[in-house]
Amino acid sequence: MTSYEEAILTAKALSGKKGLDIQVIEIGDISVLADYMVIATGTSSTHVKALSDEVEYKLDEAGVSVSHIEGYRSNSWILLDYIDVLVNVFSDEARSFYDLDRLWQDGKPVDLTGIVD
Repeated sequence: MTSYEEAILTAKALSGKKGLDIQVIEIGDISVLADYMVIATGTSSTHVKALSDEVEYKLDEAGVSVSHIEGYRSNSWILLDYIDVLVNVFSDEARSFYDLDRLWQDGKPVDLTGIVD
């Protein structure tokens, strides 16, 4: 599975669990961290955890294991590191505070039309 396919599967998993403002940003040309950054918002700490659990489940089902998880005990931000794809699931307040959308604005946004609701 390519990193693009991982990022799209992640976006679909987040959308399937009603994640909000899902963004996939291609960052491979501007960073050595990963090829794609996926950002989504949950409506509560429980929703944030459910979203990250769904991503982990769907990618594991596709044969892709998470390398590292940060913040799972947090109430506001969980990072799933899939090496080539970084997944950030935030509460609304945390997303505004950390503003990764602005931080990675030099990346190329992936058009998710027809992929997410």
